[in-house]
Amino acid sequence: MDDLAWMDATAQASLVRDGEATPEELVEAAIARIERVNPALNAVVRSMFDEAREAAAAPRSDAPFRGVPFLIKDLLAAWAGLPLTEGSAFLRDFVPDVDAELVARQREAGLIVVGKTNTPEFGILGTTEPALFGPTVNPWDPRRSTGGSSGGSAAAVAAGLVPMAHANDGGGSIRIPASCCGVFGLKPTRGRNPLGIDASGLVAEHAVTRSVRDSAALLDATSAFYAENSSHAPAPERAFAGEVGREPGRLRVAFSRTAPIPVRVHPDCVAAVEDAAALCERLGHDVEEAAPSFAPERLENAFDIVWSAGIAQSMQAWSRRLGRPITPDAVEPLSWAVLEKGRAVSAVDYQFAIEDLHALTAATTAFHERFDLWLTPTLSAPPVPLGYIDMPPEDPLRGYRRDAEFCAFTPLQNCTGQPAMSVPLWWNDQSLPIGVQFAARFGDEATLFRLAAQLEAERPWAGRRPPISA
Repeated sequence: MDDLAWMDATAQASLVRDGEATPEELVEAAIARIERVNPALNAVVRSMFDEAREAAAAPRSDAPFRGVPFLIKDLLAAWAGLPLTEGSAFLRDFVPDVDAELVARQREAGLIVVGKTNTPEFGILGTTEPALFGPTVNPWDPRRSTGGSSGGSAAAVAAGLVPMAHANDGGGSIRIPASCCGVFGLKPTRGRNPLGIDASGLVAEHAVTRSVRDSAALLDATSAFYAENSSHAPAPERAFAGEVGREPGRLRVAFSRTAPIPVRVHPDCVAAVEDAAALCERLGHDVEEAAPSFAPERLENAFDIVWSAGIAQSMQAWSRRLGRPITPDAVEPLSWAVLEKGRAVSAVDYQFAIEDLHALTAATTAFHERFDLWLTPTLSAPPVPLGYIDMPPEDPLRGYRRDAEFCAFTPLQNCTGQPAMSVPLWWNDQSLPIGVQFAARFGDEATLFRLAAQLEAERPWAGRRPPISA
């Protein structure tokens, strides 16, 4: 069981294909790990053990991840017949009657879902501390946040419960917890994975993984054209799994020590990005300190408007779907404050914000004519203490502001639709992981996977074990 805990999904699937393990054995081992470790972690908020055992015993297939245990985030990932709460008591009794398209594709890929992971209410924050389920703790230090909103998934992968887990990202929610928990997190290009209508264009679906090759192979399995998407990514030149191990060539890498908006960046995060820049240079890449040129206030203001309006629309859509109003006592104080903030956005202000996001996209597109990749810290600070991104009743938006400062590096790529990844290359003196972020041109996950595999080979991270783990 302990050997399986630290195998990636590709290796586990290979055991099944070669007849060295059965899906039932993989699933039972994952269930045992969840039962043993999750009480200290609170990453898995709904077990699906009966469903997993039934799937493991089903007729065999030649799916790429046949028999591999997997977790889905309790946000957007609808599973027919099981509650979907999105971390909110308001949705406690909602049960979808169809699978989300992404969930259906994950199941078709052979993955066996053993549970659902924790998320902040409606995925709003960059920490995973919902009132409904309580906080997920960081496996490297239980006093600290996992990040969010895919904090349950990242903690589960880091602790060895499963080799990879579903995650989504509307302002950094794949990359933030990947950085906090020391795992690999890729946000794909806008429209790469099935999502459906997303008026804001901010949200992307994928996963957090222990290895680069798992992320690439999973994206191959789930990212076929989906007509209902509001955006569509350009088709890749070859399978993403084929990029892993492929020579990246001599890349032009820009790096920045400062955030796209004016916030203080912790010395550990500066040290991590400087270390990554030096590593890229040693690997033969051309490295230069540079950043896209745009007014920071345009990014901050435009993202704030589009994000808060999108959250408000999502919450009101739930109200309409359930046939009952959202009231202040039905949701957390911050969620109510963001709902009111989003409702107050005028149509004219929203259109100006979209115009500013197009200008930001143009600026980053021009920047990537000079550089293949842009390297920054993933976050402005190491994993923050639990409770730091709080929301006192007298000022619930304080948590929103602290969250924006902590996550200052990640929203830009949601605005532009570019792919970006958090890579766990550095740990500080307190043994906390500090991720670095690489962003690429729109549609160019291939370059990210090639470089990520090179970095993984040069400085492997999968062997690191957090104190709370299997």
